[in-house]
Amino acid sequence: MFHILNVAKGSLLDNAENLTLIDLINKGIAFAILAAGLLSVVFIFVGGISFILSGGESEKITSAVDTIRYAIIGLIVTVLAVIIVNAVGQIIGINTIEYIRFTEILDLIKSIGSSVSGGGGGPRSLN
Repeated sequence: MFHILNVAKGSLLDNAENLTLIDLINKGIAFAILAAGLLSVVFIFVGGISFILSGGESEKITSAVDTIRYAIIGLIVTVLAVIIVNAVGQIIGINTIEYIRFTEILDLIKSIGSSVSGGGGGPRSLN
């Protein structure tokens, strides 16, 4: 038997049809920020483990430090991208904060976290 995680009622396409363009953009930005943050943390851990396991070899140490450095730079670029988009929008005269609601992004991230941590119930089987 196959097992899948419980998901909200309705398919992904059904849920997407109920979203407005602004909601879709908010969700896309939230997922992008979440993915960038998670990938940065993962690569910082990978670089740290590589550093610990380098055994004093300068090539491995350099590679590990570069991995950590680039992960931090990626995280900074992600945060700056959001800030720059808001600044450019204000210069042009578009109130991007009106369309990109930070509280909704945080709520989406919290809901993703609660569903991943077990808030969605156990697996169900398909027959």
